Amino acid sequence: MSIPTCRRSLPVLPLALLALAACSGAGPVELDAPRPTGETAAVCRDLHAVLPGEVEGQRRGTPAEETPYAAFWGDPPIVLRCGVPRPQVLTPGSDTYDPLSDAVVVNDVSWLLEEEPDGYRFTTTERVVYVEVVVPGAYAPEVGVLVDLAEAVATAVEEKPL
Repeated sequence: MSIPTCRRSLPVLPLALLALAACSGAGPVELDAPRPTGETAAVCRDLHAVLPGEVEGQRRGTPAEETPYAAFWGDPPIVLRCGVPRPQVLTPGSDTYDPLSDAVVVNDVSWLLEEEPDGYRFTTTERVVYVEVVVPGAYAPEVGVLVDLAEAVATAVEEKPL
């Protein structure tokens, strides 16, 4: 396993808090699954097939509605959605366009880093399909989740260098 590399460090919480986050009683969760078509849908189905059963010590849950375009782990849920639109911050001409946005590279997979009210949203960059992962603050440092997802993304979602 390669060592994750980061362009930005996130705060580290004591191990006791990480242990608390590892306890999961997740049941069916409503996911706002994208509805990609064509090649994007095919890539997302390939990704779904290789997603790990466990992320950050959390078991993969059963969504309220089965979909190959979204998955979750734990409670509170770590949510992955595949086939999402390009983030506005990466869209030239949008009001929030910022080509110098924070990014993190974990095991050769590049992710846009956006702070949320309770955690972070990570969206792949330099891939043929956008994959979004929302990580609640309970799993701080949130970037650790990406270590468990990097291999699946690298395997199923072809790289598309800028």
